[in-house]
Amino acid sequence: MKILLLLAGLLALPAHAAISVTDDAGHTVTLARPAQRVISLAPHATELIYAAGGGARMVGAVSYSDYPPAALKLPRIGDNRQLDLERIIALKPDLLVVWLHGNAERQLAQLKKLGIPLFYSEPKKLADLPGSITRLGSLLGSEAAAKSAAQTYQQKLEMLTRRYSGKKPVRVFYQVWQKPLYTLNDSHIASDAIRLCGGVNVFGQLPITAPTVNAEAVLAANPDVIIAGSDDRRSTELDMWKRYPTLNAARRQQLYTVDSSLLSRSGPRIIDGAAQLCARLDQARKAQTP
Repeated sequence: MKILLLLAGLLALPAHAAISVTDDAGHTVTLARPAQRVISLAPHATELIYAAGGGARMVGAVSYSDYPPAALKLPRIGDNRQLDLERIIALKPDLLVVWLHGNAERQLAQLKKLGIPLFYSEPKKLADLPGSITRLGSLLGSEAAAKSAAQTYQQKLEMLTRRYSGKKPVRVFYQVWQKPLYTLNDSHIASDAIRLCGGVNVFGQLPITAPTVNAEAVLAANPDVIIAGSDDRRSTELDMWKRYPTLNAARRQQLYTVDSSLLSRSGPRIIDGAAQLCARLDQARKAQTP
């Protein structure tokens, strides 16, 4: 009789306890069970989901979700400016991982009305990434994989912090794009990487996250090093500065590129971009030595 009562009690329990986490907008996201069909609405979110062990559960992603290579095979549901709502609905997601300030809020409001849970993602600091990975792991039911990835990332961050703490400051201009010429202020995670490496963002105090600047402003700031986000298609991003021999960075030949997908995306690979950046700033320090 006792065994029958025990079995009855076990059968009455839910198959899964509800899962609740807080996203980067401060909202509580609650799922009745781990998400089975996930769509990413930002390239950095795609990388976070894979790092958290949820790649097999992804059913769609936005354009430029190109890492890891498996993400290239995912159905495309638009980009950060314009989403294909009909395609998203047809894919029947039970979780959307969205870019807090990068996706069209009007379209997100329509998806909210359909009752699809949204997890807003926008890590602002390098130290935020482990938490982002583990929270997504909780929603995906892949806690072990997420914990391992978060620990690996944390170890790399601590190593760089120890190595570059107390280094001589280097004044940096981070060039996101050439035409138009724009950069990032101190609120962006790329500037946190600059700080980690002992750099000072010469336009860090501007009020806009991604401000447009001009060559005259860069010349007036006279950075010690210029770092351009680049890829194989944009190998001449820094050529314009070679025309200004009075510019410290040009005079000392401290003009470098860093893979833009590493340094500008708030995904786990940003720690590898930070390592590249730190090495470049060390070269700039050596160039300052008389």
